[in-house]
Amino acid sequence: MEQDIPLIKLAETLPNTEYNPEQFPGLVMRIKEPKTSALIFSSGKVVCTGAKSMKKVKESIEAIIKNIEKIKIRITAKPVIKVQNMVASGSIGMDLNLNYLAMNLENTEYEPEQFPGLVYKLSGTRATFLLFSNGKIVCTGTKSEKMLHEAVDKLIVVLKKHSGKK
Repeated sequence: MEQDIPLIKLAETLPNTEYNPEQFPGLVMRIKEPKTSALIFSSGKVVCTGAKSMKKVKESIEAIIKNIEKIKIRITAKPVIKVQNMVASGSIGMDLNLNYLAMNLENTEYEPEQFPGLVYKLSGTRATFLLFSNGKIVCTGTKSEKMLHEAVDKLIVVLKKHSGKK
C-alpha cells in the first residue's frame, strides 16, 4: 500500500481481523467476497491468498483498501500486484505406481503411512507436485500459468517414461 498501516486500530475496528503481534507481526484479514485471506503488515505490505484468478486478486485488494479506509486511512498508491506462488490441481488421466516412482525418480518424498501422496520436486523448474495413485495431482511453486503448463507438460513426459514399468 506504500504507507504504514496502524494494525491495532484496524484490529479494534474491524470484526473480520485477527491480530496477535506476540505470535506474528501481521494482521489476518478475511474477505468474504471473493473468499480470500490477507496478511497485512504495519509497513503496508500485503500478502493475499486464496484468489482463483488475477481478477479475484484485484477485487480482494480493493476490498482490503475499503476496509483500511474505514479507519480513516486513505490509500492513494495503486498497489503493485506480484504473483509469488500459484497452486493448481487436476488429473493427468493415468494411474500412478507411487512406490515405483519413489524408487526411480530423484527428488521425491513418499511416506504412505503419513500421507497418501508422493511429493516430487521437478528438476529444472520451481514446481513441486503432489502425485496420487489415481492420477490426481497438485502443483505449487510456479508464478504464472505459462510456467504451470510447462511444468505439467514436463511432468507428463517424465511419468510416461516411467509408466510402463509397474
